[in-house]
Amino acid sequence: MRGNPFDEIEEMLDRVSRQVEEGMTSGGLQVPGSVPVDVADTDEEYVVTADLPGYDTDDIDLTLSEGTLRLEANRAEEAEYAEGRYLRRERTRTSASRRIRLPEPVEEDSVSAGYEDGVLTVRLPKVGGGEGSKAIDIE
Repeated sequence: MRGNPFDEIEEMLDRVSRQVEEGMTSGGLQVPGSVPVDVADTDEEYVVTADLPGYDTDDIDLTLSEGTLRLEANRAEEAEYAEGRYLRRERTRTSASRRIRLPEPVEEDSVSAGYEDGVLTVRLPKVGGGEGSKAIDIE
């Protein structure tokens, strides 16, 4: 006797639902190509920390627009292999991105960013905010 196919679908949906809930309670689900971040809220500022190992500061673009911090990192390796031809090249291009919606306006002119040992840290002081978009220099 064959079981009800809808029971199998319901079991699968329950499993997926549990996995989504577990991912959300443990800090969120990780989407491939997205950058894992921590966002801390101090009384004076938001501090966003992102892991970007292997990138240079020139590979990373940060912009702040309408209360959303946009982080994009792109790296391409153009190196030649001197001892023959490649049989497989899987490490040529890497990109990652993330958009972080800030709950309160920040002082756009006072935003700062630093990058050290593969970790990007962005400091976004709270208080008023301006309109438009601002590029953020990484030091």
